[in-house]
Amino acid sequence: MTGRELARRVLARVDEGAYATLALSGELGRARAMAANERGLATELVYGVLKQRRRLDHALGAYAPRGIDGLDERVLDALRIGAYQILFLRVPAHAAVDEAVEAVKRARGSKLAGFANALLRKLAKDGEPPSKDLGILGSAPDWLVERVRQMDAPLELLQALNAPAPLWLRANRLRATAAEVAARLVEERPDSRVTRTEDDALRVEGLGDPATTRAFAEGLCTVQDLAAQKVARLVEPRAGEQILDACAGVGGKSTHLAALTNNGASIDAADLSERKLELAADSARRLGVTSLHPVVCDLTDPRAPLQPSYDRILLDAPCSGLGVLRRHPEAKWRRSPADINELADLQAQMLDALAPRAKSILVYSVCTFTDEEGPRQAARFVERNPAFEIEAELRTWPHRDDADAFFAVRLRRIG
Repeated sequence: MTGRELARRVLARVDEGAYATLALSGELGRARAMAANERGLATELVYGVLKQRRRLDHALGAYAPRGIDGLDERVLDALRIGAYQILFLRVPAHAAVDEAVEAVKRARGSKLAGFANALLRKLAKDGEPPSKDLGILGSAPDWLVERVRQMDAPLELLQALNAPAPLWLRANRLRATAAEVAARLVEERPDSRVTRTEDDALRVEGLGDPATTRAFAEGLCTVQDLAAQKVARLVEPRAGEQILDACAGVGGKSTHLAALTNNGASIDAADLSERKLELAADSARRLGVTSLHPVVCDLTDPRAPLQPSYDRILLDAPCSGLGVLRRHPEAKWRRSPADINELADLQAQMLDALAPRAKSILVYSVCTFTDEEGPRQAARFVERNPAFEIEAELRTWPHRDDADAFFAVRLRRIG
């Protein structure tokens, strides 16, 4: 199997509803004999096509006399992969065209293969047609374009969301300093480049999979985006406190809170998913975290087995995920304004359910940039709960901070 073939298989699974990250990981896992360069090509094609889909469709449609709307997904996947190589990669045009045409021929026959051949050769010859449309330039659906249009530098934001995501590690201060972790990683992988930016955050290039390093296996570091690291620090946890990490997931922020308190706080990591909390417990053991207590529960259920009150609560709420499109590009083609409104309602329910348990601090965070889920959500919470005030706010952006787009706010109980 080639990288192009594997990419088509992954895209077909994504079309059926799978997550790109999981589908790609599964297919690569089954293709263990595939050469490294082909594995890299498959990864590039999957994420590239998902990120640039609208731009690719615009380019293809410009050279199709009747457009491409009537084509089925398997033909579109082959055409998009061919077009992506022509427009974005240093792949000889004939190689990209020939392989795509053969894929269409195998899937749908000679007639459509002839159409694909003419279309891709025209694109290779004449290039991408110009456009001033923000949705095409930023390869985004219209509803998303309307949400960013009034922001500063909307095109830069959309283009940053289509760029490769950087690799951020968090040095585990329970086991080593950031400087010590950086030195260990470079010693293991001399071709890598590790830059320390702030506190325990390390930006890494050329390392490969961090999980394959001895430093990772020994619990000296973990993968965590810079924005997520900032959220845990916004909580300002202290030793001796009772802390709740609501919607803890696989424990990235829970273990960070534990490290920030040197295992001196009691941290309940709550989530609906028992499997995610099992992974959080595994991560805690690797990192030497001893202060974590998994709690499987529904946060909105008043009978949830939680403490009556906590000194600090972190709610990293379910959200539209638009701030992490670099890692999950399929989301922008699946989400809708209706989804955002439903998620905003759920977030409000969770905030109101947790507010009575917050003795002092309640931190709310989302990995997105919509007003409904961010500033407007915080403002409405304070209106409904006048016992709280906004003490501090955090926003990060991929085109400004080299981090995922996050919104977080620290709410303090008055008096």
